[in-house]
Amino acid sequence: MSEIEIERLIRSLGIGATYRGYHYLQYGIKLCLENEDYLLSVSKSLYPQIANHYCTSSYSVERDIRTVINVCWERGNRELLRKIAMHPLEIRPASSEFLDILTAHLKQKNIEKFYF
Repeated sequence: MSEIEIERLIRSLGIGATYRGYHYLQYGIKLCLENEDYLLSVSKSLYPQIANHYCTSSYSVERDIRTVINVCWERGNRELLRKIAMHPLEIRPASSEFLDILTAHLKQKNIEKFYF
């Protein structure tokens, strides 16, 4: 999965690169696509890995990813998020759920490229 496809998805949700969380989210999705086990331990494994890569704290990564999820939910493309979630989203998703939704969508899109 290319970084351009990850970036296109994040931007289509209404999240711009002016947020630090944008870059953390982009890198986090890349890691989750490479190893889905990160989705099982977002706080204990994924956030520290992102924090290490960007020389910051796990707390900062968590806060900034929560911020971009709020941006998407409050002012972004909530309808697209609901569509790619493939299940009803009545409330803002938690960070781990958001990462799971985007990762699953990109994986499915990648599979469709090869089979259809």
